[in-house]
Amino acid sequence: MKEREHKKAELKESAKKNRALVISYSALTLFVLLALVRSVMLGKIENAFLCILTLLMFALPSIVKKAFHLEMPNALEILVLVFIFAAEILGEISNFYVNIPFWDTLLHTTSGFIFAAFGFSVIDVLNRDARVKFSLSPIYVCLFAFCFAMTVGVLWEFFEFGVDNILNKDMQKDTVITGFNSTLLDTTFKNVPVPVRDITDTAVNGASLGVDGYLDIGLYDTMEDLLVNFVGSVVFCIIGFFFLKHRGEGKIANKFIPTLKEETQKKKEYENKI
Repeated sequence: MKEREHKKAELKESAKKNRALVISYSALTLFVLLALVRSVMLGKIENAFLCILTLLMFALPSIVKKAFHLEMPNALEILVLVFIFAAEILGEISNFYVNIPFWDTLLHTTSGFIFAAFGFSVIDVLNRDARVKFSLSPIYVCLFAFCFAMTVGVLWEFFEFGVDNILNKDMQKDTVITGFNSTLLDTTFKNVPVPVRDITDTAVNGASLGVDGYLDIGLYDTMEDLLVNFVGSVVFCIIGFFFLKHRGEGKIANKFIPTLKEETQKKKEYENKI
């Protein structure tokens, strides 16, 4: 009886502690299910598939926590769930990518922050394990986190490029520009960039596209995505650096940095002693 009451008390305490997470997860899941039903009713199979994929992706934080025995702050887990929902449901199905110019930029900035957090956590856990034969200073832990986040960002851009070229999609959104420089137009063949300015239209096969400029297919989008991914990862690394310098202190850092579960940490500390 006492053991049963103890478990009930633990469940209540856990529910109270994770209230914001439970509410966020439940609300987002409900919205996805509504979008799934609507997609099926309208016969939009691709959108229905995205809804199912979103529900599966919602399980990723739990899978990562169990696989690596991590204690993930609620703020970070909620951020991951909102990020997935914003990318798939709002971005793809509700067309936010097209109708809200900064939407893609916002998500890539957030992804840089999130992946830097996970990269930081992995190397920090290893760094504190005596069985691992290296010990990195805070600056190098942050450097690893930064490189990890940027590598994920680059791989994602490879994925977008592949999808666009193999499946004839347009993940790398086009940008309208009014000027550029090109050595291809240099008639002297001396690698001199020739400026092209004041472009007012783009024509394909003699037909105007009516875009008020030159249509750049993906380069500007890719570079902007990598730039804001850089910004997001740098912001996290600054937070992570001061977290390591003052081990465990800082309200912001503690909300976004995954750590080992308490029982796992105690086990590692015991193993390190022996």
